[in-house]
Amino acid sequence: MNISGIVAFFGLPGGMELVLLAFIILLLFGGQKLPSLMRNLGRSANEFKRGMSDKGEDADTNEKKGE
Repeated sequence: MNISGIVAFFGLPGGMELVLLAFIILLLFGGQKLPSLMRNLGRSANEFKRGMSDKGEDADTNEKKGE
């Protein structure tokens, strides 16, 4: 089963589901730790994107060296 099949089966979360999810996250982590948690999540996403773009550049470089 591919991703589009899973999304079609479960559907995308609506407004009420997102509010409930935000409330549960707030209860679990508390208001004090939430900003640092989001900051670290953003840094991780940026590092992942940077790593993926570097990987693509490395593949192009290796391909040119092989020619």
